[in-house]
Amino acid sequence: MTAERAWSDPAVRWRNWGGNQRAEVMVARAASVDDVVAVLTAAALAGRRVRPIGSSHSFSAIGRPEETQLVLDELCHITVGDDGLVTVGAGTPLYRLNAELARTGWALTNLGDIDRQSVAGALATGTHGTGAGFGGLATQVRALQLVTPAGEVLHCDAGTHPEVFAAGRVGLGALGVVTAVTLQAEPAFALHAVEGPGRLSAALECFEELMTSTDHVEFYWFPHTDATLLKCNTRVPLSVGLDPLPRWRAVWDDEILANAAFAGVVAAGRRLPALVPPLARVSARALGRRSWTDHSHRVFVSRRRVRFLEMEYAVPREQAPAVLEQLRRVHEDGDWRTAFPVEVRLAAADDIPLSTASGRDTAYIAAHVPAGTEPGPWFAALEAIAGEVGGRPHWGKLHGLDAAVLRQRYPRFGEFLAVRDRLDPTGVLANAHLDRVLGPAPGR
Repeated sequence: MTAERAWSDPAVRWRNWGGNQRAEVMVARAASVDDVVAVLTAAALAGRRVRPIGSSHSFSAIGRPEETQLVLDELCHITVGDDGLVTVGAGTPLYRLNAELARTGWALTNLGDIDRQSVAGALATGTHGTGAGFGGLATQVRALQLVTPAGEVLHCDAGTHPEVFAAGRVGLGALGVVTAVTLQAEPAFALHAVEGPGRLSAALECFEELMTSTDHVEFYWFPHTDATLLKCNTRVPLSVGLDPLPRWRAVWDDEILANAAFAGVVAAGRRLPALVPPLARVSARALGRRSWTDHSHRVFVSRRRVRFLEMEYAVPREQAPAVLEQLRRVHEDGDWRTAFPVEVRLAAADDIPLSTASGRDTAYIAAHVPAGTEPGPWFAALEAIAGEVGGRPHWGKLHGLDAAVLRQRYPRFGEFLAVRDRLDPTGVLANAHLDRVLGPAPGR
């Protein structure tokens, strides 16, 4: 591929998974690091902007291309070492990486509940799972390869370009184009999953005890009710044996109830909003108790066939009960029709400048609305309440903050900007969203 070829393709229409971000752009496809170098250096010379894009799963405009979309799907190699260090091409989807690791006897330590993202995209936006003692995906990174707009190919780790490595683990796609990542996997393990109904009032009363009762805990609160769905996953060695869900039960719970039936609930609520509260109570009762043991990635990950928009805020862990209590009061006082549950998870503190868990143990609180609808005051309420305790928005999800506010929420914000300003001084990799949340590059 040549740089000239990258700009010659006709413009294509791009949209993200949630359907709320759209653009008409030129497309460049990179099959090698040299291709990435050619695209970026040509863009820099022409004064064009380029955004690398993965699976387009972000709800925010962080990945929205304005002039050129750089597709890295062909950078999808996976090399697993005997020590569990796995080097993976930036465009590799997480589900392919998980399958290859399982085949070779390894697993990632923690995962989010969606595996459709590309590895680089998941890292760039700070994708995380849950578990009081575990960090997000970026904490498993041991090295990365990055191409700058000047055409430099940087191989970064804790000892080589350490400032780029530190910032680039959650880099927002603003420092350069990540072409490969090395992650530390661990010997494959199983999760014993126990799921069942709970109460929000009980969860708030003993939040710390509940959320640290097993290795990976999360719950979903159904607005209009006090009901929750509680998920508790305990790490166990594969040698204890697997006891996966029977096929019929997995199809019934995860495809029929959690997706098909829930899609019907959402559709009915959109047509007749007055139905949402009683339907929420039905949804809360639909999923009963169940337990099973399976390979870790099969338990961490859930299918999400009903499309939605999402806002998620990271708040100091000790503040989570108060934030949730206030969110419940605001919801009860408002005349809102909220069909989707609110998701609550945890993460351990880490040392990554723009990680949402940077420097503090964290609770994540996420609100959702159906795709194609306006979040309106529901998202605004979560943002305001979380903001009172220094909440940090997930980089890939909707929020209204700008650089002036975010600088106050991240003690190492200036450190990240110094790396960005050095590697991309003219904002080749920026877009309007990054200009808002980071501030424009100095050369723009």
